[in-house]
Amino acid sequence: MTADRQPLIECEHCASIYRRHQLEPGETANCARCGAVLWRYSGLTLSNWLALAITALIVFGVANAYPVASMSVQGMVQQASLLDSISITWRQGHWLVSIMTGLAGFALPLLQLTVLLWVLGPLSRGREPADFHAAMRLLGALRPWCMVPVFLLGVLVAVVKLAGMAAVAPGIGLAAFGVLTVLLTMLGRLSPHVLWRYAESVGVVPVHVPEAGSDVVLTGCHVCGQVQALPRDADPEAHHHCVRCDAVVHYRKPDHVARTWALLLAAVVFYIPANVLPVMKVSSLLGDSAHTILGGVVELWQMGSWDIALIVFIASVAVPLTKLLALILLLLTEQWRSTTNLGARTRLYQMVEFIGQWSMLDVFVVILLAALADFQGLMEISAGAGAAAFGVVVILTMLAAMSFDLRRSWDLEGQSEIESAPVEGRHAPVSVSGKQVG
Repeated sequence: MTADRQPLIECEHCASIYRRHQLEPGETANCARCGAVLWRYSGLTLSNWLALAITALIVFGVANAYPVASMSVQGMVQQASLLDSISITWRQGHWLVSIMTGLAGFALPLLQLTVLLWVLGPLSRGREPADFHAAMRLLGALRPWCMVPVFLLGVLVAVVKLAGMAAVAPGIGLAAFGVLTVLLTMLGRLSPHVLWRYAESVGVVPVHVPEAGSDVVLTGCHVCGQVQALPRDADPEAHHHCVRCDAVVHYRKPDHVARTWALLLAAVVFYIPANVLPVMKVSSLLGDSAHTILGGVVELWQMGSWDIALIVFIASVAVPLTKLLALILLLLTEQWRSTTNLGARTRLYQMVEFIGQWSMLDVFVVILLAALADFQGLMEISAGAGAAAFGVVVILTMLAAMSFDLRRSWDLEGQSEIESAPVEGRHAPVSVSGKQVG
């Protein structure tokens, strides 16, 4: 394929346009402008990915069929799986908490694996999957909300919290969730953009290379990654349709500042009851007690589990607060039309995206404790109002990060620089493992 017919790729953070090169083993292509990772070399074939997805689905079944832990009190034994935890939380009347954890820990990961199998099977045989366009849109929507690794960490925290109260033993499900976390982390590299590139490589979808010119601007589809030419004089927030997958394409996200502020302020409102109200209530023969997030951290510290206390503090206190403050900073610098430290702000935004789901840790801990300590008349643990509020904070901050458009800030810088976004008829070099490749 000649250089001018090589597929194009857009940096999702600064909107620079590049020609996609073949990488050597171990190489990673980084944006020469903002440093973001554009694509990585992978030695796995479509058949290899299919085998991983099938294995992950089998392990998923094992992880949910067997208990992750068991608890013994005065000769009584209580075992708990993820589904047990969700069911007991629902039975206790905490429907919102049950729905959030059920979706994030079970339903959405299962649907993600199903979609991957749906597309990888035909692609591995050189055929286009049925409803490929819709499947890729669904996969893109699912990926941020699948929180199996967070549940795994929640199990470990719950076991440590209960170890001082009773005999607690890990179950087969815990080991299966550990393996599943590794497999899902590997499969996490199969974003819709990557799968569309695999479909191009096996020839089931055409390679479309748009022509750049003075009357058009280049931008990428958020669903399939296809770079396409839009009229330069069009409204930046106008609706267009992708030439490849027919998804709605915006040159820039519409009303991104107003939407992000609205979601962020809503998260701040819920953040107060999430920290003031108890996330967990304990009823036993010794009396009733309620625990807030910080109270749980202090309890773990007093038990001598300072390492677990630190993990919970980071995930449940530091991470949500960091997300809120980071998004506020990004919004203010955008409204001030600042172009300083754009590289650092890009890395800050990437951090916010990465840590988004880990704040759900305390909610998973609570539902697992409720399932393990479900001894009627002797001990019972249930979620508090703070757990539901905290889950809402996690969802709102993740939606706020998705609504923010960092490319707007890079556009401001591009107005005074030659290397700007979008690029007209020229494609900047890509940094590949420390080398500059034209």
